Amino acid sequence: MRPEIRELQGAMRGEGYIAERSIVTAVHLARAMEKPLLVEGDAGVGKTEIAKVMAAILGTELIRLQCYEGLDVNTALYEWNYQKQLLRLRIAADQRTAGDADPDGLEDLIFGRGYLLERPLLRAITRAEGAPVLLIDEIDRADEGFEAFLLEVLSDFQVTIPELGTIRAAHRPLVLLTSNRTREIGDALRRRCLYLFIEHPPFEKEVEIVRTKVPGVADRLAIEITHFVQALRGRSLMKPPGVAETLDWARALVTLHRDRLDPGIVAETLGCLVKDRHDIRELEQGEIRELVGAAMAT
Repeated sequence: MRPEIRELQGAMRGEGYIAERSIVTAVHLARAMEKPLLVEGDAGVGKTEIAKVMAAILGTELIRLQCYEGLDVNTALYEWNYQKQLLRLRIAADQRTAGDADPDGLEDLIFGRGYLLERPLLRAITRAEGAPVLLIDEIDRADEGFEAFLLEVLSDFQVTIPELGTIRAAHRPLVLLTSNRTREIGDALRRRCLYLFIEHPPFEKEVEIVRTKVPGVADRLAIEITHFVQALRGRSLMKPPGVAETLDWARALVTLHRDRLDPGIVAETLGCLVKDRHDIRELEQGEIRELVGAAMAT
């Protein structure tokens, strides 16, 4: 392993993110090559957390654009502060009435940077204090039109505002895009990015994550929790639990001062782990007992 990758892996671990070499290498290359990194995987595997950890390591701002159906350019890029502009126009009208108005340059004034509301994409381009981390979260929820617009921004990291001209990034941000694969991302965007797919972690890694992220968890409980969760993922559930749910459940059990699993406490706290009512109905008491028994027997 190259020294810089080993160093980054240690820094990520220091921020509580247990990352295998493939993840660290992808993040290192995205930063070194100044290319966006598209991270795919099931919900709860730690995609978004990479951006948070990298912002902490680099000591920079994390700028997040949460995608959703119907997201438009204005919401992602910029809007004019119409209320502030109207207020300024009213002041100018009052000044004209009083005879001391100077209308020259008023249009340039109200369409100046002071009247611009910067949304996440523009904020990432205009930030002057150093390169931020730009997280474009759940890009698969946005529509194809927005994806096409995003291609232009990610290619040159510049935008054109008709009233102001072209604004170029002083520092290229580290860009991470995440996708839960609710729809297929277009080939054009994929070609612009490096790619990383994150699986659910193997057993030993998930145990280590639980021990690292949940203070006070008993070693035996961390093992039993992980066995139970990984067995659940092997079932035909509508929403298999991710690592985020594993950690929520572990914290809940620690809060309840538990150091071992038993069928009763699992049934009472299952809502921390399983987030679909059909899945909860599927896990009948007898099945919970079976899964708990298998976890405790390991």
